[in-house]
Amino acid sequence: MTRKEPSDVETIGVIGAGTIGASWAAYFMAQGRHVQAWDPAEDAAEKLKSMIAGAWPVLNDLGLVIEGADQDNLTFCETPERAATGADFIQESAPERLEIKREIYDRFEKALEPDVIVSTSTSGLLMSDLQQGRLHPERFVLGHPFNPPHLIPLVEVLGGEKTDPAVVDWTVDFYNAIGKRAIRLNKEVPGHVANRLQAAIWRESIYLAAEGVASMDDIDAAIAYGPGIRWALMGPHLTFHLAGGPGGTRNFVEHLGPAVASWWEDLGTPELTDEMKQMLVEGIEDVTKGKSVAELVKRRDDRLLPLLKTLRDSDKD
Repeated sequence: MTRKEPSDVETIGVIGAGTIGASWAAYFMAQGRHVQAWDPAEDAAEKLKSMIAGAWPVLNDLGLVIEGADQDNLTFCETPERAATGADFIQESAPERLEIKREIYDRFEKALEPDVIVSTSTSGLLMSDLQQGRLHPERFVLGHPFNPPHLIPLVEVLGGEKTDPAVVDWTVDFYNAIGKRAIRLNKEVPGHVANRLQAAIWRESIYLAAEGVASMDDIDAAIAYGPGIRWALMGPHLTFHLAGGPGGTRNFVEHLGPAVASWWEDLGTPELTDEMKQMLVEGIEDVTKGKSVAELVKRRDDRLLPLLKTLRDSDKD
């Protein structure tokens, strides 16, 4: 079998249709692909269809539903083997446990043609560990989305020790072909890139709250109404390049770099003790102001839409 070109993928097996898998399914279908999904939960089929129906208007509003796409272009399968049969690509989003993922791989891998790529959504497991014992370890790759995958463009792509580099290239091209912004990781590290950056910010946020520097609400505001706005447009390297004025990064590291380096030395290293956990639980009440998680998710997504439209339109320039 010859692997299809990324733009020619027609059928995608979605293995694991929880929050992440269902979001992936909605996006793939909006891009005109047929989805064969499997999830072991008893009510998984109904929840999947409900999630797709809820996401469809938003995807359409963002211009992500291509002509001919149909939210009924879905087959819910009784087994992972059936979901994999005839698929051109697999997006696996099973629970974040190595033994569970390996067990599921054992079930569906034999149903695949040797050239079909298996991409995992794992946020923390290493691809080199996941691909051990596979029939064709060279076709296993990381394709980690940012939540929710049907809205956030980022996908981190990385091969393991036994992954064929051509598989990484193909996977990057595939995600980009369906409107995602795929980035290539050159080295395996726990948490990949985006989550490590988030973890670094959260660690210092916890430290500042624990030290009484500011409330959790004000610390969140410091990001949301400050650098977070710029980060929607550019990353930290380009941000500080512009901060250097006409001299760019060279000017910044020469004149402002020492000051920033002195802050590094003072950054906190809090421990997630029971007391610290309780502080975070109690402190979030001030941040959420009584709103439920569902209300906050809707507020987040409503705010995301105009931002995503702006970014989409600016990328066309």
